Amino acid sequence: MKYIDRSLESTIKKYLKPNKVVVLLGARRVGKTELIKHILSELDEKPLILNGEDEDTHSMLKQRTIQNYQRLLGKTRLLVIDEAQAIPEIGLKLKLMVDSIDGIRILVTGSSVFDLNNQLGEPLVGRKMTLHLYPLAQMEFGVNENYMETKNKFEERLIFGSYPELEHIDTWDEKVDYLKEQVSSYLLKDILAFEGIRKREKIVSLLRILAFRVGSEISVEGIGNDLQINKGTVDKYLDLLSKVFIIYKASGFSRNLDNEITKKNKWYFYDNGIRNALINNFNRMNVRDDHGELWENYIISERLKYQEYNRQHTANFFWRTHTRQEIDWVEERDGQLCGYEFKWNPKKKAKVPASWQKAYPDASFEVINTDNYLDFIT
Repeated sequence: MKYIDRSLESTIKKYLKPNKVVVLLGARRVGKTELIKHILSELDEKPLILNGEDEDTHSMLKQRTIQNYQRLLGKTRLLVIDEAQAIPEIGLKLKLMVDSIDGIRILVTGSSVFDLNNQLGEPLVGRKMTLHLYPLAQMEFGVNENYMETKNKFEERLIFGSYPELEHIDTWDEKVDYLKEQVSSYLLKDILAFEGIRKREKIVSLLRILAFRVGSEISVEGIGNDLQINKGTVDKYLDLLSKVFIIYKASGFSRNLDNEITKKNKWYFYDNGIRNALINNFNRMNVRDDHGELWENYIISERLKYQEYNRQHTANFFWRTHTRQEIDWVEERDGQLCGYEFKWNPKKKAKVPASWQKAYPDASFEVINTDNYLDFIT
């Protein structure tokens, strides 16, 4: 199978330094393991590779002593641990290694950010660089395809998303089967392993509600009533789902103007294929009635990848007033505000809302449509 170069490869190599830890986080099946294999194949140094879901790895690392880790590593100074979140006290163990074994470089991957960050955050302050890997980005596809090839693939990417394995599946039905299996077997694996999470059907129902309401403001209380669970539980599930890279929250932007709405959030999926699998709709675009939702989710997920891979430290929002003036997407970076309106139909025009222009006269405004979207995400 042909390997597609990932944008994070050069960044990982840049930060893979002596006595430092590179943490690569991402949902299951987005290609973390394949990316690491590719990087290692280009290095002269032979690494020690461990798997956090292997009990032998747990046994080898259990004794938290310098002597044990020196014996384990031998002359090797490159340690790679896949699915590191499964290892108890992994943060303390890695801290001991980087503080005590001169020249060691450590690369770990994880699919469960709520666990891995809790374990790594405090022990590895000043010792780690955290990076996020997502399903394939258009900026990665674009390296090997021309404009016409990109346009020809556009419908499939809106419907099936861009998990790497889909690139090696030929038929429409097989792609559908893959995504259904992804949802049923892998999507919630980390959350269901988390202490206290037992109600898989409630979480799936919550995701289905979000899938139908992409781009709309969500009432947590309303969802709780629909699912017959309390607001605190809904908040907990939403937080966990965002931390395992299934959904992304956009909050309302405000600088305390009386007319601006900020109490509700919008939720988007990191991948269109997962969203469509949850609602079991893989129909082609010409017979769908959710073009706007698919388009908005796709363009935002691609923009998030673009921001991450270009190391842009951006705060993302939407904007709406009580008088129903709104902007789909607002970015705040280095003190500059940029507003974007997403239009599926290139013929539809959009003007900058008067209230926005009055409140934020220095902010930019741009309409992103299917004619110019590649400039926005690549």
